[in-house]
Amino acid sequence: MLYIGGSYGPAAPSAVEYLVVAGGGGGGSNGAGGGAGGFRTGTGLSVTTGTSYPITVGGGGAAGDANNVGTSGSNSVFSTITSTGGGRGSSGGGGAGETGGSGGGGNAGVTGYAGNTPSTVPSQGNNGGNGDAYAPPYAAGGGGGASAIGGNGNNATSTGGAGGNGTASSISGSSVTYAGGGGGSGFQITTGGAGGTGGGGAGASTTTGTNGSVNTGGGGGGSHGIPTSPFGYLAGAGGSGIVIIRYADTFAAASATTGSPTVTVSGGYRIYTFTGTGSITW
Repeated sequence: MLYIGGSYGPAAPSAVEYLVVAGGGGGGSNGAGGGAGGFRTGTGLSVTTGTSYPITVGGGGAAGDANNVGTSGSNSVFSTITSTGGGRGSSGGGGAGETGGSGGGGNAGVTGYAGNTPSTVPSQGNNGGNGDAYAPPYAAGGGGGASAIGGNGNNATSTGGAGGNGTASSISGSSVTYAGGGGGSGFQITTGGAGGTGGGGAGASTTTGTNGSVNTGGGGGGSHGIPTSPFGYLAGAGGSGIVIIRYADTFAAASATTGSPTVTVSGGYRIYTFTGTGSITW
């Protein structure tokens, strides 16, 4: 207990639980799905009274357009925990995808990109799926998700690879799934890959890819091709990340916050949900 204004009040916490999800990668134009943002969660993270902890919530990567790649997602950070942005999906024009919290999918003839990069324990994500052979219909892979590798493109069925599924967390007070990979598409495919559970955007079956969902870290879906220049519709952008902190409500509330987090006291916990950059002090 702390002595406050002539009486004793609740002590500040010495450790907290956390969920840190990075922004998802953008999908590739005429290509692959973006990887999900890195997903890291845990308990017992030490905090010090009087220290201001900056919080960064990573934005989703931009979508690829006109046969070009998009961009990878941005990192999310709380204290010593960094989750890496999801890798962008590769494009039909030969633009390379990238590694990340979860890796972007590979276009036709291209292997999917590595997830859990840099390596964390437990793993923050998975590899993107592979594209099929560089031949019609040029099926591309899905982006990796927090719980599963992205699916491979399949020329025989003219289907883009599904995005890897995300992981559920109940830190907010209800079960929510985060960090699903984006589905793959391709130049002439007829069925776009499904987005992974946890906000992954679907790959296009005819035109544009679907965006990853905001504040889930979902990867963007790849877009379809078109027969004339610029050879590719707009892909899906990655979804932004999120940072959630909670601890028992027998401990004191934060002495200061910035960034306008949502604060909930429920189920025996104080819960701070950040959907944008800010800080917290106890």
